[in-house]
Amino acid sequence: MDKLSKTRTALLILFLVIVWGVNWPLSKIALAYMPPVLFSGTRTLLGGVLLLAIAIPRYRKLRFRETWPIYLLSALVNVILYYGLQTIGLNYLPAGLFSAIVFLQPVLVGIFSWMWLGEKMNGLKIAGLILGFAGVGIISSGGLSGHISAAGVLLALGSALSWALGTIYVKKTSARVDPIWLVTLQLIAGGLLMTAVGSGVENWSDVSWKPGFILSLSFISIFVIAIGWLVFYKLIDSGEASKVASYTFLIPLVAILTSTVFLDEPFTATLVAGLVCILVSIYFVNRKA
Repeated sequence: MDKLSKTRTALLILFLVIVWGVNWPLSKIALAYMPPVLFSGTRTLLGGVLLLAIAIPRYRKLRFRETWPIYLLSALVNVILYYGLQTIGLNYLPAGLFSAIVFLQPVLVGIFSWMWLGEKMNGLKIAGLILGFAGVGIISSGGLSGHISAAGVLLALGSALSWALGTIYVKKTSARVDPIWLVTLQLIAGGLLMTAVGSGVENWSDVSWKPGFILSLSFISIFVIAIGWLVFYKLIDSGEASKVASYTFLIPLVAILTSTVFLDEPFTATLVAGLVCILVSIYFVNRKA
């Protein structure tokens, strides 16, 4: 992939933060209309099928015989484990608390990028990653009241780890595969498997095909899944993985703000404190030493 200009990078990060932030409350709402495994499989499968229209004209770049293990492993960590664990886990914990744990991912990406990609690590960067995670924790601290499900915490940690490993794996293998085909095939493979599993353990008759749910599912499949993953990989391939990942700390903030505006959830001092931590974190991670 070609390097991005600063303006294009900023616009793509803004798009990603907004749509992936909105995804959390939308997914939480959608789970009231569709069982979790079926929902996880359906939204990713739809996203992959939509991308086929872009991928098929690039069939010469597929080279499936040589590259199929990359597509398969990417589907496992970035779709099956990440979305599967996330969707099931949202039934065990409040969305804010669950997202706070999942967004340990940028910290893990920073560590793994240093270990396996040779990216520079310094005290300021480490402090920034820790501060960003702390900011997400502060924002979501309201979810800490009441009973905390151990299963929910483990599912969130598993989701964070799989996403971090998937990000590093894609960064390492990006030169060997076509990015459009990578996203398309990982979504289709992961979506097919989760839909098949969901069809076996859940009932399609439990799905409530209300217009609002169909609209949410369509938005998630198109913007969050299909376009969102393309944008994320474009950013990861065009810059340091840890720096790009640092901006994802803003995603839980968007999720909380969206809930504040549309679901009448309170705007609190902890939200402001968390935002300050996140902004300082991004500055630290991206500041040249």
